[in-house]
This record gives sequence, structure tokens and C-alpha cells, in this order.
Amino acid sequence: MLKVNRDDKRPIWQQLVDQAIHNITTGKWPPGELLLPSRELAQLIGVSRSTIQTVYEELFSRGYTITSRRGGTRVSDCACATRPTEDGAIQGIIPPELPLLNAAVGHLQSWFGDKEHQKAEIDFSPHEPYLDEHFQRNWRTSFLQASTKTDLDSWAYGDPYGFLPLREQIQRYLSLERGVHVSTDQILLTSGAQHSIDLIAQALLHEGETVSVEDPGFPAAWMAMKYRRMQVASVPVDEYGLCPDHIHPESKLVFVTPSHQCAVGVIMSEPRRQQLLKMAAQHRFWIVEDDYDSEFRYRGDPLPTLFSQQPQNTLYMVSFSKMIAPGIRISAIIGPKEAIRQLAKVHEFTYRQLPVMEQLTLTHFIEHGHFMRHMRRVRNVYRRRHEAMTKAIITSGLSEHFTLSGVETGLHMLLEAEPAFDEEAVTALALEKGIRVYPLSKYCLESDRKGWVLGFAKVDETTIKEGIYRLAGMLL
Repeated sequence: MLKVNRDDKRPIWQQLVDQAIHNITTGKWPPGELLLPSRELAQLIGVSRSTIQTVYEELFSRGYTITSRRGGTRVSDCACATRPTEDGAIQGIIPPELPLLNAAVGHLQSWFGDKEHQKAEIDFSPHEPYLDEHFQRNWRTSFLQASTKTDLDSWAYGDPYGFLPLREQIQRYLSLERGVHVSTDQILLTSGAQHSIDLIAQALLHEGETVSVEDPGFPAAWMAMKYRRMQVASVPVDEYGLCPDHIHPESKLVFVTPSHQCAVGVIMSEPRRQQLLKMAAQHRFWIVEDDYDSEFRYRGDPLPTLFSQQPQNTLYMVSFSKMIAPGIRISAIIGPKEAIRQLAKVHEFTYRQLPVMEQLTLTHFIEHGHFMRHMRRVRNVYRRRHEAMTKAIITSGLSEHFTLSGVETGLHMLLEAEPAFDEEAVTALALEKGIRVYPLSKYCLESDRKGWVLGFAKVDETTIKEGIYRLAGMLL
């Protein structure tokens, strides 16, 4: 008999359903057993008939009972006669076999510094920008304003290209600040650089094709390409940037960071740029130009983009991760209309669209001048920290024993050692002493170059000096 516990916080019908299922699955109510009519059972238990009707409807919808007009409600023959114990379920059921992940996937955590295992007092992270309460306050304002003014149409399935007003703002910014003049249907919004690269691999390449990447370079680029089963060829980088002469002859795509090389920090020379553009036109391969932090230049204006010189076969990547914050997860691919249309089709098929509120908020943030004010403010912060880092490396004596590069642009610089230097041991020792530095080897595909990629965006001037002098005390 089913019973009602008045002290139980669950609804009465839920109590009765749970008891009935227990009786069926344990065999107390065997298959085919006729249940009492709802009116009769309601009187026996002391509840309303509608409660029992709810219980019977729930049992029927879950497949525990069958109902017929003349035969009443009976326990289904398909109902499980026994319920395995939790221990039995764990021991008796073997889950599906998991495939082996591509080795590139595991490399990502170590590239970011594996911060879960050990905290550092001073973290020279090259991955994260400067954020303050001023930014947070303005972003909150934009978020609240965007939430208030959002109409119901904004919550429907959106444009796979991205929110049009946001693309219009990006179009205007690129034209004014970077000399890139495009229409809005040449802009596709994505969720970060890795998302962009993954889309490019899916939409514009065939499995097994060869792509060339800088080495040292941006690990996520070749990780994503390897994960999509591309053949990844490394191209060395020297003081003039990527070496076009070493691009694999069968390459269908070349990934490059010409305005501030991702690891080494150098700027690609003009002759090398022209050579790369000429090769791309002759051999019909894509150039993917990642312009991730070139807005922060300490000598003159930002350099012209490859895209502005040859837009026919160049895909230009821009991200708000370094300009504002990685947590926004909005970036863009700019390219020829046909290529962007194909990318948008794959984006719609695989991801559908980006989250609505982030796009609405960023649109408001840019439209109301918060973005440009933020950029002016952080440029001043970065200039001071860049000077503090450069001065500390020179005055500490580190520049006399290691090669300093990448000091003209961006949010990091490279302190390079000889290839035989024990980079790993120094990195571990520095972490023991509370300093996290980022080894160059983590940026290398085949190269044996050693050193440390040192970011300064999140470290104030006093802490920069302290950290560099501590590092010098270990190395000299």
C-alpha cells in the first residue's frame, strides 16, 4: 500500500510516484498486476482522486504501466524487474572507450603556465592584459544599458556573421585605426583566436593538407591545425620575422604574426612582407595574419597590415582579448567576401552564433566611447611598464648575458638564452622563489631556441623591478 508522509517536503504525488516505481522495479508489483482504480486508491490513502490520476499518468508516461479502457491500469511487461544496486551499477557497466586525444591538446595547459598547481607571487604572464576597476565599472554600465534596451528580437537565433551593429563598430575602428577598409559582410565574429583558427581549418582546408606556422610561434595555431588533422610545417623566425624561403612548398595556408611576432616579439621586415605576399599570390595559399596586440606600439604608429596590401588571399584576425579582456570572448576574422561567407556557413552549422549579451554589451561599450578611452588609458599604463621592464633588464645586467628582443610593440618581450642553456631548471627554480616566467621552448614546434617570454601588462612598475632583479640574482 502506498503511504503519505506529511513531514516529507516533496509533493504528495511525487512521494506516491517514487513509492510506486520502487514497488515495480523491485518486483513487489510484478508485470501484469492490476492497479486499483484511482477512486478506490484515493479513498484508501486519504488523498484526492486527482492526485492519484496524476500518479497514474506519470507512471504511464514513464513506461511503467499500460492502460486500456476495459483492462484498467496494469504494470508493464517492459518494466525492469530488478533494480541494480549503486555498487553493482558501477562495477557491472563498462563505459564507452574514450579515444586518444591529439597530443597537441595536452600542450595547451603547460603553455599557459599550468597555474592550478602552484601560485606565483610575481607572474610575468604574456597572455593577459591590464584590467582595473575603471574598466569594470564602465563594462557594467554597458551591460546594464544593453540589458535594458534589448528588444525581444535580439533573443532569437542571430546572424552567424555576428551582431550587425557590432560589426559596424569594428568596421569603423579598423578603418580609422588600422587602415583596413572593408564592408560588414567581410567581418565574421568569433569567440577568440582558437575559435577563428578552428573555423578556418574546417571551412577553407581539406584534411591532411599542409599549413606552415612560425617556429617559435603561437602554439594554439598549430595545436588547432593538428587537431583538425592538418600536416603542420614549421618555419623558422629570425630578427626580421618569419623566413619565407623556408615555407613548405605544398602549403595551403601560412599563419603569421607580422606586427609583433608571438614569441620572439620582432617585427617582420618590409622585404619579408613583400616576399610573403608575392609567394601567396603565386602559389595561391592563404595568409592568416594575427594582429593580436599591435595597437600597443612604443615607437611610432601601428604598422600597416598585410591585409591592407593584399586582401584577396589574406585573412586578418583581430581580438578583444588583449585590447580589453579575454573573458569577453569576442574576436573577428576579416577577409574576402566569398571566404567569409563560407566561414559563416560552417559557423552556423557548428556553433550557430555567439552569445547575445556579450555582443550587445561590447557594441554599447564601443558606441559610447568607453573602448577608445580604455585604449588610451591602458596605452599609458603599458608604456610605463614597458619602460620599467626594459630598464630593469638592462640595469640588472641581464641584457649583457641574454639577448633582449621584441621591445618596440606589444605586451611582452623575449629574453633569449643560448640553445644549450638549462631553461627548464631555471623556470622551475624561479617558480620556487615566487616568480613565474614563461619558457620559450613552450612556443617551439621544432626549434631548439631557449629563453623566457616575459609579459608586463599585469605587473606594476615596482613589482616588475623586483621580479627582474630576483631573476637576475638567479641567472648571473
